[in-house]
Amino acid sequence: MAVQQNKVSKSRRNNRRAHDALVAANPNECTNCGELKRPHHVCPSCGHYDDREVVAMTGEADFDDEDAA
Repeated sequence: MAVQQNKVSKSRRNNRRAHDALVAANPNECTNCGELKRPHHVCPSCGHYDDREVVAMTGEADFDDEDAA
């Protein structure tokens, strides 16, 4: 079992943990709809990536009356 040889002070312990904090997100503006999105990801509101549509959104889909039932 590991046993410390000397007590680690709160100051030294906290200095070691100084880089463990969470980093804030860096959202970018979508070029198509203007909503904020994660960089290098498909826009969740319009489905565009790099000025082209890669995901068809459910609001834009066309269904026949027979298929909807």
